[in-house]
Amino acid sequence: MSSSKSNPAVQAIASEMLAELHVKAGCDRVGLTRESFSTILCEVGTKYGASSEDEARTFFLSLRVDELALARACAAGENSAWEIFLTRYREKLYLSALRIAREDSAARELADTLYADLYGTTTREGQRVSKLASYTGRGSLEGWLRTVLAQEYVNRYRRTKRLVSLDEESEEGVQFRAPDPEPVPTSDNRLARATDAVLADLPAEDRMVLSAYYLDGRTLAEIARMLGVHESTISRKLDKMAKSLRKQIVAALTKDGMSRRQAEEALEVDVRDLQVDIRRSLAQETQPPAFSEKSVEARVPEGEG
Repeated sequence: MSSSKSNPAVQAIASEMLAELHVKAGCDRVGLTRESFSTILCEVGTKYGASSEDEARTFFLSLRVDELALARACAAGENSAWEIFLTRYREKLYLSALRIAREDSAARELADTLYADLYGTTTREGQRVSKLASYTGRGSLEGWLRTVLAQEYVNRYRRTKRLVSLDEESEEGVQFRAPDPEPVPTSDNRLARATDAVLADLPAEDRMVLSAYYLDGRTLAEIARMLGVHESTISRKLDKMAKSLRKQIVAALTKDGMSRRQAEEALEVDVRDLQVDIRRSLAQETQPPAFSEKSVEARVPEGEG
């Protein structure tokens, strides 16, 4: 919500207190301008119904403005904010996930999935969507993160439960209507489909790294700082992923009826000619059963064993 749609009383007090709150929030440190922070304050104040100037003043003084600024700067993709966020909350996120999942590999997968949602690998109207954009500063950011983690755990459980129920019904002999036969795809369609499937099956942190490097144009150093690792680690990770993705796509194509030579030749086309929505593919959730030990090992960030 823009400040132009805000309650006049909220706008007036936001303007009056902006200089004070901008400094208190440490906005310069995380890359938030006064104009941006004013828009955020007006949005939050209007959302929670501050109807008079006195109410607006009391409301703004009650906000955790430093955590609000940090979260919103992260949502906007500010590198300095991400460095602070990961330093401050990375270990806390894992420990919170461990308390929820009660098992190490499950906790790490849960935390990794949240990293991708917080960073924002999906887009809406051309803008990256980060869950941190919904934090309002009314409670602690740490508490809000715990709530989001818990909700994600519940969502994962429900998805897994549905898959299990479907398997149980199948085993009990429940008949399902056979899908309509699909037309034989062309080579281009098969390549697009294979690429889409392989990218969507990547671990959450790998999708975030690919999205940051190839879609957002971030440097190796920037990504390394975000994840708290050395630049060379990200370089090796990207190189390893590129080789692995190529092998997986070739395997998927041969499984779909191509010869190995045809599959290799298909990968020589200009990537701009592929009808694949890469950003959508990187944003998809993985579909294998949750908490797979093998997939979790690939997602454990370096230095967190």
